[in-house]
Order: sequence, then structure tokens, then C-alpha cells
Amino acid sequence: MVTLAEVAQHAGVSASTVSYVLSGKRSISATTRQRVEQSIRELGYHPNAGARALASSRSNIIALMIPLRTDMYVPVMMEIAIAVATTARTHGHDVLLLTGEEGPDAVRRVAGSGLADAMILMDVELEDERLPLLRAGGQPSVLIGLPADTTGLTCVDLDWVATGALCAEHLAELGHRDVAVIGEAPAVYERHTGFAERTLDGLRSRARELGLRVLHRPCEGGYDAVAATLARIFDERPGTTGFVVQNESAVEPLLALLRQQGRAVPEDVSVVAICPDPVATQGSVRLTSVGVPAQEMGRSAVERLVAKLDGTGGDDVVLIAPVLTVRASSGPAPAAP
Repeated sequence: MVTLAEVAQHAGVSASTVSYVLSGKRSISATTRQRVEQSIRELGYHPNAGARALASSRSNIIALMIPLRTDMYVPVMMEIAIAVATTARTHGHDVLLLTGEEGPDAVRRVAGSGLADAMILMDVELEDERLPLLRAGGQPSVLIGLPADTTGLTCVDLDWVATGALCAEHLAELGHRDVAVIGEAPAVYERHTGFAERTLDGLRSRARELGLRVLHRPCEGGYDAVAATLARIFDERPGTTGFVVQNESAVEPLLALLRQQGRAVPEDVSVVAICPDPVATQGSVRLTSVGVPAQEMGRSAVERLVAKLDGTGGDDVVLIAPVLTVRASSGPAPAAP
């Protein structure tokens, strides 16, 4: 293993100069810095994490709290996590992944143990029990999600209210008047998870303005659950011609069931999905969809967290504007019989 002293000898400088280049604690001339950095690259030097932590009082670790629940679509969560990890690495930080459903206990454990310099929280609920501890603790943190009260917090999220409104507008423009929302699993709404609640609020509010009738039904996902939900929707609203699906696991079963019932997409029924682009484009029908910008959310969260650690960032809320891409699953509402 290459040592700091060997880097100093290779660069023709003192060991303390190499240390200052690594820590940034003192101003070093550009020529000397470049010489030291070139030696580091050529020798493959990696600073000892424990020594750096002792010297700087930092661990250079970010804790990512991402409860992996059975009612959530894990691939999206993991895409965000990968974006967090890769972005953190470019800033010299590693990521400690916490996947348990510990809630406030996890925040206490990380803050009290010094395991990490900062925290990123996912799966944010409107009245999240972790937030009072974040506000009181003072450790830098960023939420990927939006609670009901954002005071004293930094949040990054897709604008889910605008997402729901965009889906309503698209179907209204095509002449649809009865729209059904196949939502996430019931437990997601019971927890008052922010993204699901806000999407529904935005869709319902815009639908009222546009004269749409909206029926919302949570769904576990999977063929049997979607079949029961679809049967219930058509029993309650036989004239339904537009569907908004915010449940990745329900997308393909819905398309299969509509085919079995002789309902052509989009001639008889239009479907708009809120999902990652691969889900929208790789199924039996290329779906009109609002994409989930997982990589942008993860990257933006880390950048704001690093700014906080550097003392240059403050509390703010960043909402990413939704983009609806029209594909083959949405078209004009069928003429009334």
C-alpha cells in the first residue's frame, strides 16, 4: 500500500504539503497542487479513511435511509440509491445504506454514533416521525420527498401535484370525462406517503377544474389484485375511458386484462402511467407516461447535502417539473354510444 510519505517523495514536497493538498486546510500553489495530484494518480494512493476522519472530525460517509417495503417499487428506489452513491463518490464520500424500517431510531443511531456526517432520507411521509429529530439535531440532511411542513428542511422531489394535474389535462384534452386512477397499495396511502397523496391531490384538483369525474382505487399490484380492481371500477363507472396508473406492478396486468375484455388501447380506453421510462416503453403497449427522474433526484440531493457540509448550502425545496411523453396508449375518447 502506497504511503503519504512515498507520495511526498515522488512529488518532491514535504509530507505536510501532501496532507494540506488532501485536506484543503491551507492554500497551496497551483503548480505544487498539480504535482502532488499527479503523484497521487501515478502511485495509486488512497488516504486512510480512519486517519482522515480523525484529522478532519469527519467520516466522509453519507447515511441513506431507504426503507425497503414490500408495497413499494424497489427498482425505482434502487435507481435513486445508485445515483446517490455515484454522485457522493465524485465528492469524496461513501454511502451507508440503511434499509430497515427503524424510523426515528435510525436517525438517533446515526446522529449519536458519528457513523455519518450527514443523512439523506427517502420514503417521506406527510407527517414523518423522523423530522422533529432532524430539525432538533442539527446534522446536515436532505429529504428525497416532501412532507406537509418543509420548515427548516431541504427537500428534493418530483412535483407530484403537477404530475397529477398533467395527467388530468392530457386526458381532458383528448375528450375523456370519466377517469379512474389505479393507485399504489392501500398501505402507501395509510402511511400518508407524500408522493402518492400529492399526485392524487393534484389530479383531483385539476380534474374538478376541467370537469372530469375521477374514481381512485388503491391496488396491491399483480394480476389477481388488478383484475378485482378493474372489475370494481367498471362496475361503479361503466363509462370509464381513461386510466391513470401510479403503480408499476399493475401496468402489465392492466393491459392484459383490457385485451381479454376486448377493450382496445387506445381506441376504447386510454392509459397514462406515472412510472420510469423503461416500464413505459418495454411493455406490450408503449405507454404515454410521466417519467420518474430517479437519477436527477439522487444527484440533486447529494449536491445539496455536500453544499451544506461545505457551509455554502441552506434549506430549500427543489421540485422537478414533470414531463409527459405521449406514446401509443392514449388517444381521443370514443364517441358515446
